[in-house]
Amino acid sequence: MGWTISHGTPTGAPTTRSYNWVGTLAENLAHALTSRDWALLRPAFSRGSGDPFTISPGGARTIAGLLRRAAESGLMTPETAKDALLLADAADRAATAGHLWQWS
Repeated sequence: MGWTISHGTPTGAPTTRSYNWVGTLAENLAHALTSRDWALLRPAFSRGSGDPFTISPGGARTIAGLLRRAAESGLMTPETAKDALLLADAADRAATAGHLWQWS
């Protein structure tokens, strides 16, 4: 089981990531960001259930910036930094298209 995340590929197609993958990424993000920045990301990355949710285009743009900041901090593993950049790209694609960023 896992998340299907919209705008996950350069063509705009969704991508699927496991709950464990997102959990590991969340742990690294929490370590790499200030508590204030992590508080902005937490609603998307620390969900108590697998219920679908959407993020506004503006929210997606904010999340993309925070994901990039965390990835470039030097405080994440190389693998999770790469994963954060992949999600940042997906968030940017949704925001640029003016679409909701959907996780289901």
